[in-house]
Amino acid sequence: MTLSALTMQEKQAFEQDGYIVVKNAVDGKQLRSLQSEIKNWVQESKLHSEPYGQPTIDGRPRFDMGVDHTALNPTLRRINNPSDISESYFQVMTSSKMVDMIVDLIGTNIKFHHCKINLKCPGANTTVHYHQDFAFTPHSNDDVVTALLLLDDVTEQNGCLMVVPGSHKGPMYSLYDGDQFVGRVNDTTEQSLIKKQLPVVGSAGDVCLMHTRLAHGSAPNGSKNSRGLYICVYTAADAIPLAKNPMPSPNEGLIVRGTGTISARMINFEVELPQQPKSASFFTVQGQDSAAIK
Repeated sequence: MTLSALTMQEKQAFEQDGYIVVKNAVDGKQLRSLQSEIKNWVQESKLHSEPYGQPTIDGRPRFDMGVDHTALNPTLRRINNPSDISESYFQVMTSSKMVDMIVDLIGTNIKFHHCKINLKCPGANTTVHYHQDFAFTPHSNDDVVTALLLLDDVTEQNGCLMVVPGSHKGPMYSLYDGDQFVGRVNDTTEQSLIKKQLPVVGSAGDVCLMHTRLAHGSAPNGSKNSRGLYICVYTAADAIPLAKNPMPSPNEGLIVRGTGTISARMINFEVELPQQPKSASFFTVQGQDSAAIK
């Protein structure tokens, strides 16, 4: 008999609230390796003044910085699919305890969709406006979980994730402004969600497991401490994408637990189809430009 990675109470909380925070999803050695690579990437970013790096398979830059990026005050904010270029990140994506937790939530057959690092360097003016991940990555069913591994101690001061408990059971909000895909809800909806939001805080090495339909956002980092998240998206093997992956990778569809399937499981729902980004990261879709040569 296989032991569960999550308690019954944790599984019930995920069902009710749409998210849980679990302690120690990676061991100390794994965490130190991830943190070391982040430190090196931030140092490397100081040598650049616009998005750069070995391109992803759709030709976009791997690394993205905000407009306030300088060599003295770097604002590296996104690393696309770090598991493509880092053995440490690949191993955590495929083999850490957080993958076993996904099994407890959506079944024994699990595949990888994409991953990224969202980083808020000290003083970075990076905002994540409210949205639901499912609107970016719609599938034939919603057994899709986003695992947000905390690379730093995360507090309300350094721009923690904010979530609206139970919103995964509510409506899918539009991320369009007319005919333009803007990747965020409108201002009225956002203000309504903010009134009900709760902070997701924890220590480096903890993980937040979040239902794909949970409404969430985050404020800029107002502290002197970095806030990094390694974000991995997993789906049930029989959840079939309805749109192109906004962050394609050679590892897309990799079975990380169990086996694959020849069937697609469908649920009755309606969801808008996203427009795929052409820029280095979704921050530009939400209206926050990337750094550029001046």
